[in-house]
Amino acid sequence: IHLCECMFLLQCLEDLDSSLRKLNSRLFVIRGQPANIFPRLFKEWKVSRLTFECDSEPFGKERDAAIKKLASEAGVEVIVKTSHTLHDLDRITELNGGQPPLTFKRFQTLVSSMEPPEPPLEPLTRELLGDCVTPVSENHRERYGVPLLDELGFDTECLDPAVWPGGESEALKRLERHFGPDSNTAWQENFERPKMSSSPLLASPLGLSPYLRFGCLSCRLFYYKLTELYNKVKKNASPSISLYDKLLWREFFYTAASNNPRFDRMEGNPICIRIPWDRNPEALAKWAEAKTGFPWIDAIMTQLRQEGWIHHLARHAVACFLTRGDLWISWEEGMKVFEELLLDADWSVNAGSWLCHSCSSFFQQFFHCYCPVGFGRRIDPNGDFIRRYLPVLRDFPTKFIYDPWNAPDDVQRAAKCVIGVDYPKPMVNHAEASRLNIERMRQIYQQLSRYRGLSLLATVPSNHMEVVGVNEAQAAPPTRRRTQSSTSSQRECLKSYVVIK
Repeated sequence: IHLCECMFLLQCLEDLDSSLRKLNSRLFVIRGQPANIFPRLFKEWKVSRLTFECDSEPFGKERDAAIKKLASEAGVEVIVKTSHTLHDLDRITELNGGQPPLTFKRFQTLVSSMEPPEPPLEPLTRELLGDCVTPVSENHRERYGVPLLDELGFDTECLDPAVWPGGESEALKRLERHFGPDSNTAWQENFERPKMSSSPLLASPLGLSPYLRFGCLSCRLFYYKLTELYNKVKKNASPSISLYDKLLWREFFYTAASNNPRFDRMEGNPICIRIPWDRNPEALAKWAEAKTGFPWIDAIMTQLRQEGWIHHLARHAVACFLTRGDLWISWEEGMKVFEELLLDADWSVNAGSWLCHSCSSFFQQFFHCYCPVGFGRRIDPNGDFIRRYLPVLRDFPTKFIYDPWNAPDDVQRAAKCVIGVDYPKPMVNHAEASRLNIERMRQIYQQLSRYRGLSLLATVPSNHMEVVGVNEAQAAPPTRRRTQSSTSSQRECLKSYVVIK
């Protein structure tokens, strides 16, 4: 588990404990594997009832089935509630004939036919709990307290404040800011016409995805807040299902993965196209460690490692670069890096996103390839994002900030950064690599189309080689400078249960 994720999780637990204290209760953090610990706790605490949240993911189902069996053997009543998703995912699968829907359009159709999600419950209060008090021992901190970072082996010296503070309290503050005091302004800025500039590439005080992932924020609360905002702004109009697309994409991947334990890999995954990716550990390491020689890609990967989050367009860019765009490395390798570093990397959503980005499933427009120079330049023309995360390039003129290898030698010296000495040369020629990889994908899809009798190539434009990216020529290093180069136990610890003595 990475430092950013661990810090976020511990802050979530501290915040939960603080909230429970206000209700005359406390959080009990138990160390160890649930299957080994629960039999003892059932006896020691005289537990009569165990409640927990439904986990739709395959490894969670297996773990929870074992806990249910232990509880049954101990005479403990088990109550499981669906709260991490808007809907009962098994019901969605049932409506689709027993198979999860594999297109988002079909998923939307099914969800539209269902009842709206249940409204979120009101917050707990002391009045509601009455005289209910949790007995706490004097050594509670030592036995059941939230562990500290250094206890878990992390170096906490010179630790910067978290960019994403964990906890429900922070999540609710962000939610209020997201929907704002002015309904019309909130709607225009966050939903109707969100602005795209360099600033959204930075972590936003309105960002919510890590809080949804860790259960700090109820997806149903967000759903009904969004509905309420829409009704205020649009008055009598009924919201379209597309209003909730950001939540529904999350739900879509959860549903697709719910009964597929191999959703996160290519082999044995019935919905994944088997693509003969290259195995290139050296190139993979350069990508993961922000040493590709493409400032746009390296700045994104630096932000990810430092802060645990990157914008969704940045995710598209680095995923495409690693897989079908430039390096032709398996999406599984990129997914593992994101799983380690990304705060909002739910297992289902992370794997589903990589399946999409690599055109291995769900998404077939392989001819759309992100240029590692032009795409970033369109979003952030001044290169402020690059200068922030790659200070070695800070003094480069804006003209060359995205392709510094094209800068004359005197410009490089003036910027105190010589390419190939102070910052890497580009590891690939993007123009050549992307053209080759598009042709590879075309052949794979053509074979698949013949085998399955599908018309997968019907949407491929005749000029597909021209759709590679903007300013592609700038992404090709000049000849004189060009170089070419060929977790389950942690998840166990993230599960929370509520026991009633």
